[in-house]
Amino acid sequence: MNLEEYFARTGYKGSLEKQDLETLTDIFQHHIRAVPFENLSIHCGETITLELEHVYNKIVQRKRGGWCMENNQLLGWVLKRLGYDTSFLGAYVFNPHQNAYATIMTHLLVKVVIDGKAYIVDGGFGVSYQMWQPMELVSGKEQPQAPGVFRFTEKNAVWYLEKMRRKQYIPNQNFSNSDLLEKKECRKVYMFSLEPRTVEDFRFQCMYLQTSPDSLFTKKSICTLQTTDGFRALIGWTFTETTYNYKENMDLVEFVTLEDEEVEKTLKEKFNITLDRKLVPINVKGSYTI
Repeated sequence: MNLEEYFARTGYKGSLEKQDLETLTDIFQHHIRAVPFENLSIHCGETITLELEHVYNKIVQRKRGGWCMENNQLLGWVLKRLGYDTSFLGAYVFNPHQNAYATIMTHLLVKVVIDGKAYIVDGGFGVSYQMWQPMELVSGKEQPQAPGVFRFTEKNAVWYLEKMRRKQYIPNQNFSNSDLLEKKECRKVYMFSLEPRTVEDFRFQCMYLQTSPDSLFTKKSICTLQTTDGFRALIGWTFTETTYNYKENMDLVEFVTLEDEEVEKTLKEKFNITLDRKLVPINVKGSYTI
């Protein structure tokens, strides 16, 4: 495992000498625009493991993506190797269909401290809830980014992340009531504490999420990637492309339903992913919004 190969994967060619916010942001943005958030292994008959060498091989050498425990573990390793003050945290993801936070800590994220200020760096959420810049860990402050306005609030040592989005324009009105579309303009994302975590704290969750019939990730095949002006997502057979702020306070959300034979071609052309095994797409309604 080496940093040069990782940066060749993400296309980052900037400075490696400074451990400042500007460099961190640049490294982070290259990661989220090169490495998809995806769970395709589950639907190809592969097992997702959390050993760092396996994660590195999958994302860097095989040019795949991963979910939060893979993306953020790799990102955390890179930042630590560069000399950043990093630690892992664990979050409970909000389910809009149940209007409740998960009872299991399933989301791994990275905390980075620069010059005494703490930031959350999360390269493993995907779709429109993927932050594009490290977020300062401060309660109540609105932090506008290209995807929308993010905000942390803290109450009794528990931190909550929420996001306010723009209005959405959907040209294909057949999808205007899609269950994939988030209906609320302000959406809770996840909650977390500042207790440091290790990858070991996620081993049970990693297996549960890829085997339980109650898991979102067994119900949907997901691949999403951030672009320079929005994001792409392939959920089951539904391909969406979102352009942020294409008109004043309006995002463009384009939907297409793919045929079986178009799925692998779309993965290659839109996400730069070539799978070793046959993908079996799935999209059980509910539980996931863009």
